[in-house]
Amino acid sequence: MKTSSLPVLRHDAPVLVVGDGRMGRALAVSLETAGVSVVGPAGRGENGADAGIVLLAVPDAAIADAARAIAPGRLVGHLSGALDLSVLTPHEAFGIHPLMTVTGAGASFASVTAALAGTTPRAHAVAEALADVLGMTGVRVRDEDRAAYHAAASIAANFLVTLEGMAEDLAATAGVDRDALVPLVRATVENWADRGAASALTGPVSRGDDVTVARQRAAIAERIPDRLALFDALVEATRDLAATQRAGTTATP
Repeated sequence: MKTSSLPVLRHDAPVLVVGDGRMGRALAVSLETAGVSVVGPAGRGENGADAGIVLLAVPDAAIADAARAIAPGRLVGHLSGALDLSVLTPHEAFGIHPLMTVTGAGASFASVTAALAGTTPRAHAVAEALADVLGMTGVRVRDEDRAAYHAAASIAANFLVTLEGMAEDLAATAGVDRDALVPLVRATVENWADRGAASALTGPVSRGDDVTVARQRAAIAERIPDRLALFDALVEATRDLAATQRAGTTATP
């Protein structure tokens, strides 16, 4: 937490958090812990009459309606990774999207990266101050890059879980429990975090072992045939990554 950001927030305080879901509750708790004056989390429809800053911690589809309910003259922010700030018109607006998942009110925002935006210098300064007091590192994401940024986040988080679900289902057909895969998944993610995708890649595709890949494909066709197209797409993408890996190795003196 950077306490130097508190005066910026106190000038416009208190902060009203609208949305009493997991993210709204976690934000309210974390901001209060950081010394920020907080109201809420409140339900949708709150007008923010007694607040200087309003944070809309609501689903993307509800942001526009929630923003329309806010009284004029407030700085209004959303937490969406996919939407730009036009959804908050006509308010002076900002955006903060923490690159994290929130499972409960006790979630910590420390060391998390957050995409920041603001329609004015003052609004952007408030977004930066909120990120600072929560211990987050802010990065600017342009409106034209927003969809690509959010898709990257979805691939990194949501699609990873989908792939692990596929692995879990296939392992179950061989009598292997999900827990047996956990150390492998953790080590893989740690290697990727430390070394990057190309350097962390292992397995039969990276080795060019097409015989083993063909056996794997036959097993999937037999046991989870509805996932065969996904397997084929992943093999092709992994071959591309393996080619990058080999090119990097060749280029190393």
